Amino acid sequence: MVKLRARCLLLGDAAVGKSCLSHIFYNDGSLFQKNYSLTTGVELVMKCINIPETNDSVELYILDSAGKEMLVEGCEKMWGEPSLLCLVFDLTNEQSFANCTCWMERVQAHCKGLHVPGVLVGNKSDLSARREVQASVAKEWAQSKGLEYHETSAEQREIMQNLGPG
Repeated sequence: MVKLRARCLLLGDAAVGKSCLSHIFYNDGSLFQKNYSLTTGVELVMKCINIPETNDSVELYILDSAGKEMLVEGCEKMWGEPSLLCLVFDLTNEQSFANCTCWMERVQAHCKGLHVPGVLVGNKSDLSARREVQASVAKEWAQSKGLEYHETSAEQREIMQNLGPG
């Protein structure tokens, strides 16, 4: 049995749903909390994930980092050397998508040339009437940065179907 460890940075603007996605993932979709406090530092969530058809597992350490600009610099010191990146934006907020470029620049500067695989996640897909970012635009941007692209709704607990194993 091999036990691997991975450090995943969960980044994006404030109020895009990072903490909610993290908690939904941690609780296997069974708990949706409607009210969250602003993350002011880095919240650590650890989950052990079994790798299908093996006896191996991954200890996934998710570092849910504050999205407020004035708090980000202090958080960067806690990022360490990430194995993965999960960059989240709000599909109903075009500015949160535009700011993904700044988040990528921060990660690249922090990682000093290391390739960090990752995913761009458009959250709040349940609010389709308020959508400001088209899937094709987000997907093209993600591909240009070497990221996979997925859309989800933490409230509808789609995270498990869209981002889970399989």
